[in-house]
Amino acid sequence: MADFSNAKPDPASSLLTPQDSVVVLVDHQPQMFFGTTSADRGSIINATVGLAKGAKVFDVPVILTTVQSKSFSGPLLAPLAQLFPGVAPIDRSTMNCWEDPRVVDAVRATGRPKIVMAGLWTEVCIALASLSAAEQGYQVYVPTDACGGVSQEAHDNAVRRMAQHDIVPLTWLTTVLEWQRDWSRTRTYDAVTRVIEEHAGAYGLGVAYAHAMLPSHAAAA
Repeated sequence: MADFSNAKPDPASSLLTPQDSVVVLVDHQPQMFFGTTSADRGSIINATVGLAKGAKVFDVPVILTTVQSKSFSGPLLAPLAQLFPGVAPIDRSTMNCWEDPRVVDAVRATGRPKIVMAGLWTEVCIALASLSAAEQGYQVYVPTDACGGVSQEAHDNAVRRMAQHDIVPLTWLTTVLEWQRDWSRTRTYDAVTRVIEEHAGAYGLGVAYAHAMLPSHAAAA
């Protein structure tokens, strides 16, 4: 029988914090979206921008990567470029961004052990990179709603494949809420709720309603 006498109110070490996370956004580009059919493309864009805005709120480093932007895949998704005007995407030829030393060096330079990785396509650019990073000791988390594959089957197979190697599937919203975790953390409270209002659908509407009708009430997840 388990002994719970030493249980204490501490979070699990596997939970993301703003201090231990780095975000890698991979190949959110027009040509890659053209081939994406596993989910509504607008929903993927919304999730990606919500995740990126959340990272900015918490000062989580964001690394942007593109593949063959000049000759094949086109420019970085415009909302991401606008969010990070001073960040030059690492433009690669490799499908697996972890095979480009500039990407690995950029992640390593942050000193963060947990990688939040999202992009197109799930079954190639995300699966290959996340498996590679995990094998080298990083803890990898994949917001699957900010990813997309060439088919539902390809996307789902990739998520299962990654999970078999302890890569954690989540969503953009659960990632941001995991960074916040406590609504009494007032430094980020207002900014987080703004991101939720803008990108979290029905939940965002609920938060907007609470702010308008019940201004003295704090939001709750």
